[in-house]
Amino acid sequence: MSVTSYSLTDIGRQRQLNQDYVFTSEVAVGPLPNLFIVADGMGGHKAGEFASKSAVETIVNEVNRSKEKNAVKVLGKAIQKANEKVRQKASMDENYQGMGTTLVLASYSGHTLCVANVGDSRLYLISDKIRQITTDHSLVEEMIRMGGLDREKARSHPDKNIITRAVGVVDEVDADFFEVDDIKTGDIVLMCSDGLSNMISDAELEEIVREETSLEDRAKKMIALANQRGGKDNITVILARLEVNEE
Repeated sequence: MSVTSYSLTDIGRQRQLNQDYVFTSEVAVGPLPNLFIVADGMGGHKAGEFASKSAVETIVNEVNRSKEKNAVKVLGKAIQKANEKVRQKASMDENYQGMGTTLVLASYSGHTLCVANVGDSRLYLISDKIRQITTDHSLVEEMIRMGGLDREKARSHPDKNIITRAVGVVDEVDADFFEVDDIKTGDIVLMCSDGLSNMISDAELEEIVREETSLEDRAKKMIALANQRGGKDNITVILARLEVNEE
């Protein structure tokens, strides 16, 4: 069981600051055999930048100290701690009030990929086809679920950036967890902020992932394409290739 990864974050074409934050470790972090995180912060006056960085650093510290064996519990407790940390800073400094961050986290062990998310940063698994594992916590996703909007129209909906959950916004954060246990050698995990997924369709992402180039080249190509289309937001991507040990 091993993971090979490449990550990249880019300010995009229209923002003054990069409020995304990315962390990757192909080796153990505390009880987890590896750990991958994308966070997309929001809030003015560098607050979003603080929220994403603080949340990720808190999670890494908490996971490092964890004695828990179950990956979902490890990630769940760490996300709650990150939420407390961001809330605490916001309550102490009015410049940081209202800030928050999305989170998508993953850890791969054996045949199982454990995933957690809050907000609209995504994790896709590309195997025989592309699958979005996470569900966006966003207004348009709720509209799709209620049948009031189709997925194609959602891509250009004026409210597509409104998220319904974030870390640091309420006292108890509600994260979703997914365990994917049909992993095969060569499967690729794609984690990204909405600066990527809002600019490039799932079909196009799949096409790039399937290219016979390095993970680095594929990640750079995705970011270049998002920028070519306007680079309206910060863009972050992690690509990770999974290996399964056949017993």
